[in-house]
Amino acid sequence: MSGAVSSNDSRLTCSKCPWYKTATIARNGDALENLSASQSVHHRIQADKMRSVSLFSLLTVASTVTCAAAQDKTSNVDPFEQWHKPEAGHVRGPCPFLNTFANHGFLPRTGKYITQKDLADGLFRAVNFDANISAFLFDFAVSTNPEPNSTWFSLDHLTRHNVLEHDASLSRADAFHGPADVLNEAAFTETLSYYGDTLDVKSGATAIVARMKTCKATNPTYSLSDLGEAFILGETAAFISILGDAKTITADKKLVEYLFRTLSLWSELGWKRPDSAFTTDILLSSLETVETEYHKQLNATSQARKRSGGYADRLLLARQSLRS
Repeated sequence: MSGAVSSNDSRLTCSKCPWYKTATIARNGDALENLSASQSVHHRIQADKMRSVSLFSLLTVASTVTCAAAQDKTSNVDPFEQWHKPEAGHVRGPCPFLNTFANHGFLPRTGKYITQKDLADGLFRAVNFDANISAFLFDFAVSTNPEPNSTWFSLDHLTRHNVLEHDASLSRADAFHGPADVLNEAAFTETLSYYGDTLDVKSGATAIVARMKTCKATNPTYSLSDLGEAFILGETAAFISILGDAKTITADKKLVEYLFRTLSLWSELGWKRPDSAFTTDILLSSLETVETEYHKQLNATSQARKRSGGYADRLLLARQSLRS
């Protein structure tokens, strides 16, 4: 360093240093030589300090840049590629879609303590559900939590028989035969046998009626409440509309089979998140279309059930009852 040195009453100070060191000196050559040596040591110490600070700053900047780059890289990853199978302690339920969303991280991966906000955010990011339909579904889901006045549910709560979970599932065994949180190959194979390459309202309704007939014949405790029946029709209307075209209510059979079997959704299969929001009105309209075909199928097989109003109305009334 070449800092200026000032003199005042035999005291010399290095005025350019961050911290000042003052030395009392005698005005002779030896003293000045000692001062020069002292200043040299001081400046070397100061230079070492500056180098340490500079190195620390560089490391800090490098670390910040690295973290920012990693975060940016993560933010650019397709969320549908972030699939992980459930780990020990995680729970899943009877709904293939909710299980899929948990596997992708749209819902808590544990499958536990799902709040209304969790459900609304997850369904919006995954399949573009609007807030109203998420609230509609949450009111039903939270009713399965055995803890009174709960504000959350876990996916395994949905397996409670005859609350929302029901006999005659398209992909699960009846409660009499086995658990509802895993796919039952016999049940799902039967369902698929009624689907063509393109799944539509007619084939969807036909599969529902066939599963009812099979379960009645094989399950001595078979039962199906009005709410359970409404959910069967609503589930079919929903997964066809979400995986396919909500206007025509058609879907590619391959997408349906892939999701139910693997509990995952991949854009490589040709599916993408719908651009238009999926609303309660769309769901109930699709349900009514499936219901019309469903009753045609029931009448054709002599399985007609006594009707007490439309199934869309039943769901709305059931939800109103839950909220009162």
